[in-house]
Amino acid sequence: MAQENGMFVVHQTVGSVLCCKCGIPMQPNAANMCVRCLRSEIDITEGLLKQVTILYCPECETYLQPPKTRIRALLESRELLTFCLKRLNLDKAKVTLVHAEFVWTEPHSKRLKVKLRIQKEVLHGAVLEQAYIVEYVVHHNMCDYCNRLQANPDQWVASVQLRQHVPHRRTFFYLEQLILKHDAVSQAIRIKQIVHGIDFFFSNRSHAVKFLEFVGKVAPIKSRSDKELVSQDSKSNTYNYKHTFSVEICPICREDLVCLPPKVSNNLGNLGPLVICTRLTNSIMLMDPNTLRYCFLDADQYWRSPFKSLLNSRRLVEYIVLDIDNVSPEVNVSGSRYALADAQVARVSDFGRNDTIFHIRTHLGHLLSPGDYALGYDIYGANPNDSELDKYRSLVLPEVILLKKSYEEKRQRKRGKPRAWKLKKLNMEVDDSGNARVDQDKVANEYEEFLRDLEENPDLRFNVSLYRDKEYQPSETASMTDDGEQVPSVPLDELLAELDIKDEDDEEAEGSNMKE
Repeated sequence: MAQENGMFVVHQTVGSVLCCKCGIPMQPNAANMCVRCLRSEIDITEGLLKQVTILYCPECETYLQPPKTRIRALLESRELLTFCLKRLNLDKAKVTLVHAEFVWTEPHSKRLKVKLRIQKEVLHGAVLEQAYIVEYVVHHNMCDYCNRLQANPDQWVASVQLRQHVPHRRTFFYLEQLILKHDAVSQAIRIKQIVHGIDFFFSNRSHAVKFLEFVGKVAPIKSRSDKELVSQDSKSNTYNYKHTFSVEICPICREDLVCLPPKVSNNLGNLGPLVICTRLTNSIMLMDPNTLRYCFLDADQYWRSPFKSLLNSRRLVEYIVLDIDNVSPEVNVSGSRYALADAQVARVSDFGRNDTIFHIRTHLGHLLSPGDYALGYDIYGANPNDSELDKYRSLVLPEVILLKKSYEEKRQRKRGKPRAWKLKKLNMEVDDSGNARVDQDKVANEYEEFLRDLEENPDLRFNVSLYRDKEYQPSETASMTDDGEQVPSVPLDELLAELDIKDEDDEEAEGSNMKE
């Protein structure tokens, strides 16, 4: 600006001095020495660690951070670099870390190299920057947990025994998927499947307590704990115990028909007494199918005055809808849609035998149409033996209570065709000893029913991770019936891609070959 106005400007120049060692011109600094001479005189890496030994457990793939902390990190990851830098204690050396990065080494060389760039104040306030390489020698050494596991796989410290006294395993199938999604049993030594439940074994009591807290958040349970003395040392006053947590899951399952005790019904505002369980989390959702009134019972309320189901899902009977007339518009009940309707239904098994027709009220008016099939409880032909039901002397029982729409006839046409998705399973041992033998055919049929429930109920699969099946071959008629109506299935946008590192590496290699 000053030159444009014709003013004289004095240019500022930086003076130079001669190095006191080699005599070359340089910019002045506090030491009056050039960088080369300064580095030859002073080594700021002196006293810093150039080689460090780290311990690595090949079984659980963790590194030991003294004194007892174990961390899990991949090669050349940010977590591993942070772990390596902490071993150097650069803060105590009064140096400033400017940059750090890994230097490539052979994966099986048991060597890690990190290139560091540090700064340190030297003579008379001059700051010197220098780079050097630290070599980490990886020694394989099993941790205490893996060492005990290798010595004795059955050496558990705490066990969680999950039990539910019902004639099916649908609750455990759903609970298994929740455990896999949240990785709740990553610390388990062994998992064992028995007739009425699953046993989980842990090497630490805290791991069992953490898992017990997780189960309490997803299911209404009650538990008790016991411990058994294994060994003791009176001189050092140490004791070794085996802890056992007995957990009982509420015997009420989703889609069960329940007769509420009079005391519970009065506390819930004279709800029911015949209600159906529509949702089961850490609380129980009960709904009256005749009035659409509903309530929630948490675990404490249920176990204070427990009750059992009147009929379970294994007692469902298939009906055909002859006529239906909506009574009320469609309403939203706790996130689910229902509509009251008067319907005329008949048992499918009665066709050709008798003309028995039932006039009932149902909460499925928004789903059913004349000619549809539905599953329900046949109270007319059942002989319920329940002490709570006998307490209602003036109660008029409905002949049929419909539960859900049935697609069995349409599924018969696509029987044997594979699904486009699959579920993961826990690595469980099956107890085949004596009377505790598990009926595998029965478990397979119940698992197939669980898969159908996932297809029909979007709310049920909301907390379940479904994965694409790579072996699935799509077909144009896979999900279409003769009349063009689709059978309930899982949308493709809800499926997850199962991570396979080996496949990803092969795809990248193929892509690079194509580019070449």
